[in-house]
Amino acid sequence: MAGILVDVLLERLATLALDKVERELKLVRGVKQEIKNLTKKLKAIRAVLEDAEQRQVMEASVKDWLNELNDVSDDMDDVLDEWITRVLMHQLENQEKQGANALATTKKKVCFPFPSSCFRFGQVNQLFRRHEIAAKIKELNESLDLIDQNKQSFGFHQNTTRVPELPQRQKTTSLPNIKTFGRDKEKNLIVSKLISESSQEKEVPLIIPIVGMGGMGKTTLAQLVYNDENVKSHFDKRIWVCVSDPFEEIKIAQAIIEEIDKDNSSKSSNVLQTLTQCIDKLIEGKKFLLVLDDVWSPNSDQWEELIKPLRNGGIGSRILVTTRKEEVVTLMKATTQLIHLKELGEAFCLSLFYYSADMDESSVSTEFKNIGSEIVKRCNGLPLAAKTLGSLMRNKKKIHEWQAVLKSKTWELKEIQQDVFRPLLLSYHDLSPATKRCLLYCVTFPKDYVYNRNCLIELWMSQDYLNVKESKEKIVVGQNYFDDLVMRSFFQDIEDVQFEYGNIKCKIHDIVHDFLQYLTENECLILDFELDASKRRDVSKDKVHHLTLVHATEGDSLQTFLPNYKKLRTLIAIQSSEYSIGPIFELIVQLKCLRTLDLRGWRGKGCLKEIPETIGGLIHLRYLDLSENLGLEELPSALGSLYNLQTLRLVRCVNLKKVDVRRLINLRHLYVEGCWELKLIEGIEKLTDLQRLDQFVVPIIGGDEGNKLEHLKDLNQLQGSLAIRILGNPNMAENAAAIMVNKAHLLELRLEFYSVDEGKHGEIMNGLEPHPDLESLYIWFYKGGAFSHWLSYLHSLRMLILETCTECGVLPPLGKLASLESLHIVQLHGVSKVGVEFLGIDDGQTSSSSSIFISFPKLKQLGFYNMGPWEEWVGVENNNITIMPCLSQLTIGYCYKLKALPDFLWETPLQKLHIFRSPILQDLYRQGIGEKWAKIPTIVIED
Repeated sequence: MAGILVDVLLERLATLALDKVERELKLVRGVKQEIKNLTKKLKAIRAVLEDAEQRQVMEASVKDWLNELNDVSDDMDDVLDEWITRVLMHQLENQEKQGANALATTKKKVCFPFPSSCFRFGQVNQLFRRHEIAAKIKELNESLDLIDQNKQSFGFHQNTTRVPELPQRQKTTSLPNIKTFGRDKEKNLIVSKLISESSQEKEVPLIIPIVGMGGMGKTTLAQLVYNDENVKSHFDKRIWVCVSDPFEEIKIAQAIIEEIDKDNSSKSSNVLQTLTQCIDKLIEGKKFLLVLDDVWSPNSDQWEELIKPLRNGGIGSRILVTTRKEEVVTLMKATTQLIHLKELGEAFCLSLFYYSADMDESSVSTEFKNIGSEIVKRCNGLPLAAKTLGSLMRNKKKIHEWQAVLKSKTWELKEIQQDVFRPLLLSYHDLSPATKRCLLYCVTFPKDYVYNRNCLIELWMSQDYLNVKESKEKIVVGQNYFDDLVMRSFFQDIEDVQFEYGNIKCKIHDIVHDFLQYLTENECLILDFELDASKRRDVSKDKVHHLTLVHATEGDSLQTFLPNYKKLRTLIAIQSSEYSIGPIFELIVQLKCLRTLDLRGWRGKGCLKEIPETIGGLIHLRYLDLSENLGLEELPSALGSLYNLQTLRLVRCVNLKKVDVRRLINLRHLYVEGCWELKLIEGIEKLTDLQRLDQFVVPIIGGDEGNKLEHLKDLNQLQGSLAIRILGNPNMAENAAAIMVNKAHLLELRLEFYSVDEGKHGEIMNGLEPHPDLESLYIWFYKGGAFSHWLSYLHSLRMLILETCTECGVLPPLGKLASLESLHIVQLHGVSKVGVEFLGIDDGQTSSSSSIFISFPKLKQLGFYNMGPWEEWVGVENNNITIMPCLSQLTIGYCYKLKALPDFLWETPLQKLHIFRSPILQDLYRQGIGEKWAKIPTIVIED
């Protein structure tokens, strides 16, 4: 995406104009003018890039021009980034020298965070390559000049004043296919939503959206429903309108009138007022079904004007909408009726494949059937792909022709490009340029890869895809891009990440992955060494920017080919052997353009036992992942030369003993979870801009040999989740104030107490009061007699787990937590009775008839586990006190002495009750009968 690269370059050039960098420009004759010329040309090119990037789909010559621009832009980015980095490092060295002089004068012991040895430049003035860099800038300026001249021949329009030549969406009709496969379950669900009516129904018309990626069969399903006999007989009027893009309310209104009354003269009007008045009269009191097929991007005003007259229809009127974008559903305020269309089952895909191939599935020979099954697996449940591949096989009657299709890359087949990629291309072009670039980067990983949102955003950041002019945090920008891709069905199988509150994981459909490979061509390359060499893609190595090695082994001779990928910006090794990566690290550090380096260990085998000092030469590096390298005990001092490093991942490097981050002043994300031997993160207290820290261990040792809680005090930009593991007895007397309370962006906090003197627990807990905006809290092994008072004042807390807090005899007043949705209490062996204090009710409230109080107003899930001594759970009888009005799930396990459940539970909207290993409750409620039990849909009582 040339547009993103040019934006990055313009930002780099703007940085050169800053005072601290401009002084270096003056030392090289003519370079300042070169910078001005570069900026002028790039701005001229930037003005036509949106037009060029749209035209490249249809015009190969435009695509070639963009590729040339990309190459020059990458080279220019490397040069400018190197210059800016070296200038700023030079200035840091000067600051250190000044500090050293002051140290000699005062003879005081002062610790400076940037020792000159870390940059490995020695006498920087002698080694600083001003003239060499200036010569490169001049050379690149000449190359850009040629590109700028060539752009004139294409007649580009500035800022997309021309209509883009994009593939058009074929108009649909209401007529169903002759034969369909699968979707009976989905069809029956939608039909029931269309024809079922309630006397309580107030919404006219009710909107039912079908959402799914292009080619998933949304229109086919809508056609099936539209022509169902029960649906036909149920509605007074049925209307089918193919909307597509752009959303033009006048044309849609005209189409609605045409469908209702073909002879109505108002349908030819271009005045929206006239059209809506006509619709209002035509449907007044009539029960109608309106299908709006393929809705893309209406704005709220357009939709509101269109829906106004439709509200005059009769009770039971429905609008069925098909769309690829969840944001359309949100705009229509129809999220409660949303139907996500999933992949078609493999058996149905196979039947569709053979039907499209004009073959009788039952009479296909075993040889053809085996190949056909393998071909259909590549469709991954996408009906359009199965239909297209089936049509491709219609005239292929010989086994070698089928084998040839099976062996080919899906995305290289012309039929796939024309028919399957066509709808995906429409969705792709609907994205902003920056979001497109982020999506394309996802093809750096192989099919079926599970993407972690936070990790993916950090990878985008490392490639400078999240640069914005506004004063927004890059993480927020990345989250917006990710959410946009989710809303447009590019990601699927969305799930929460365990132990990372607020983070999610997802996958990309195989066909979408093929589509992204088609768009990136040689830029991204995945080499799977389990495949035969003849099946690997042969690409121009100087074009590859992102390389992923999969299943690399010791015998794969990485030494012979890796140095040929001179322009790599990303190198990732996945599931590679213990001996494949370590020996070639000296080759890796020769890849000077690297921004992203991911060398994670695999299956508990650490590929790397040491990192060479030469890693300091990778000055462009922004992202370094060395996680799960079990043999790694220390990191080189040259790591401090990585001035630009933003993300450092060391997860489960179990033998790593110390990390020095004093010199990594641009570090924003540090992950050390599972580094059990890591007792000191040296200099972390200086990183006041750090945004993510997953774990902080306070060891038993004291002095300067380990982390201290006070080191966290000024890290107030922390976001996401943080686990604090306290192994010793930190001194809280002088550091008790504001260690955590100012961290307004932290979402989740895990407090774990291990070898702490019992008398110290309460003091430590009081000193770790979090910001009131905290959303998730986990307290483990706390042995204070009572919980800190601040626990009941966390007004934003949504999730709370109290586990193995054995000395607490009374539960805190958690009923006061206004936002709490999930509460789990585990192994609180000091609790024998749960009473009104747990509900947050004061003594005065239990007797007063005038006070109004809601206890646990938003609680949905409640669980008690392994509460051995617990015998009694009581509520309160007061008509002005409401308890747990949103409770849907209650789980009680290993509560051997609990005698009964409180009566207020039967007044809650409980949907599931699960009781296990609690013998008294099991005997009492196993034969549950009566009205109170009938209200609960699911009751599970088991030993």
